[in-house]
Amino acid sequence: MYDLRSDTITLPTKAMREAMAYAEVGDDVYHEDESINKLEQMAASMVGKEESIFVPSGSMGNLIPLYINGGRGNEVLCDSNSHIIQHEVGSVASIAGTLAIGIPTEKGILDAQTIESHIKRGSYDLATSTLIEVENTIGGITYPLQTLKEIRELADSYDMSVHMDGARFWNAVVATKEDPKEIAAQADTMTFCISKGLGAPVGALLCGTSQFIEKARSVRKMLGAGMRQAGILAAGGIYALTHNIERLEDDHRRAMKIAQTLKKTTWAQFDIEDVHTNIIFFSVKHTNASKIEQVFEQHDIRCFAMGDCVRFVTNLNLDDDDIDQICTIIESIDEKEFTS
Repeated sequence: MYDLRSDTITLPTKAMREAMAYAEVGDDVYHEDESINKLEQMAASMVGKEESIFVPSGSMGNLIPLYINGGRGNEVLCDSNSHIIQHEVGSVASIAGTLAIGIPTEKGILDAQTIESHIKRGSYDLATSTLIEVENTIGGITYPLQTLKEIRELADSYDMSVHMDGARFWNAVVATKEDPKEIAAQADTMTFCISKGLGAPVGALLCGTSQFIEKARSVRKMLGAGMRQAGILAAGGIYALTHNIERLEDDHRRAMKIAQTLKKTTWAQFDIEDVHTNIIFFSVKHTNASKIEQVFEQHDIRCFAMGDCVRFVTNLNLDDDDIDQICTIIESIDEKEFTS
């Protein structure tokens, strides 16, 4: 079975497991876990931020800045299909107390002009727009650096904060070949996951100023994530950031090979220009996503239904031989199978 549901299903390699097994650990609540300290310093340095904090998930890494920089009764402006609206169980409202204003976009990419038309300020009966959230990548599509700069400039002019959900930030860096520090500089805070394409088993890093991270530690504790000897997990992250960033190019190349194979079929519907990184969304005419899932499952390929589309995500569990086999299977599928 070839699993293309997500890059969250990646398994730690033998070398990563060995690094985790011999990790130096301590009590992180007392800042005494040297492996976590090293990971946090490493992450902050790589993206040009003053400090970072290790959190169990990217969702928590997004929730904390929503709580601190969004604020109760205020608004966060974001894409209507953003992860904080669609896949974080309403925590933006139920825990952060912030109102998420979803802005429809064609492909998940916001622009300064559209955002500005949604900013609310200066009336006692309106929620105040305090935060802009961007997701990079979103659906595998990367933000143009110039667009991020324009959003940053807009936020500054309204004294708003910017948070970047960079769950797959390093995919964006590898695909665009931009300086990670320059991309990160367009946001006050940013989160990136180590448990997706980078292959670590657990965790994300939330990065920002020292003052912000000090507040973030308190909110993380409030959310129940004061961790003890979590350096075992941090060691996986250190290994991932050291060894698994450049290899993301392999995932991107393999995704494009699958996309090119899908494009040759009579049934797959999608824009190949949207395949920037390791994610492919496609649909089949007159067929729902559940049926598409079913057909691929029968052919030993697992995919993930999202709305009327399904998603393929290449990852480090799959090598070039696996991709060749997947492409062969795709070529063998008859359009009639989706309507039978």
